[in-house]
Amino acid sequence: MSDDTALQTPVLTERRGNVLLITLNRPDARNAINLAVAEGIAAALDELDGDGELSVGVLTGAGKGFCAGMDLKAFVVGERPWVGDRGFAGIVQRSSSKPLIAAIEGFAVAGGLEVALACDLLVAARGAKLGIPEVKRSLVAAGGALLRLPKRIPYHVAMELALTGDPISAERAERIGLVNRLAEPGGAVEEALRLAEQVAVNAPLALAASKRILQEQWDWSAEEMWDAQVAIAEPVMRSEDAREGATAFAEKRPPVWRGC
Repeated sequence: MSDDTALQTPVLTERRGNVLLITLNRPDARNAINLAVAEGIAAALDELDGDGELSVGVLTGAGKGFCAGMDLKAFVVGERPWVGDRGFAGIVQRSSSKPLIAAIEGFAVAGGLEVALACDLLVAARGAKLGIPEVKRSLVAAGGALLRLPKRIPYHVAMELALTGDPISAERAERIGLVNRLAEPGGAVEEALRLAEQVAVNAPLALAASKRILQEQWDWSAEEMWDAQVAIAEPVMRSEDAREGATAFAEKRPPVWRGC
């Protein structure tokens, strides 16, 4: 891809071995989400899930920040950055089935934080700001923040973010468990790629099943949770990769995963 084409492409993808690096590419607009960005994210997630050679995705933003949320100028003239069943930004209602890591520089606010919350792991640069300022504009953070935050951080901290609209620092987000790892400014992507490598060495079927169980278990009753877990886990336990994992352990060698 030429430099001029890259500048015009709203979402860039780059393969780093079995990791797909996805970059929101509207730095002059603070990577605000318009329909083109939403469609680009959705297409990148389709690529991640549809390619057996890819195991993990890293989602980041070009320029000085991750994402400032929905492009309000586009919204005012009638543009709606929703894509099919993936919802707002092409991600918040249905993300990838494979693990996805957000790499946050500068800021992830409003819908930008909701995009990050649709990821499974968060890496943020020190000093980055995370928040949902919608109430300051008589809007509601309806892209997933109000649903996901109370499951990931203390209830009263989630309420503070929602009602004040004020952001918190990446350092505070890490202390309360919202951010997995901190990086020095400018280093979020590299730290996220290091984390992705730790994930990507593991068995792809087991990764997808583990992610699915963790996500879906919120809806399971005590009576059904064990059967529901078995339904997801059992095919993995009977797979060729499970046999390979046990064999490789016995033979003291790295496993070779086939995804079946």
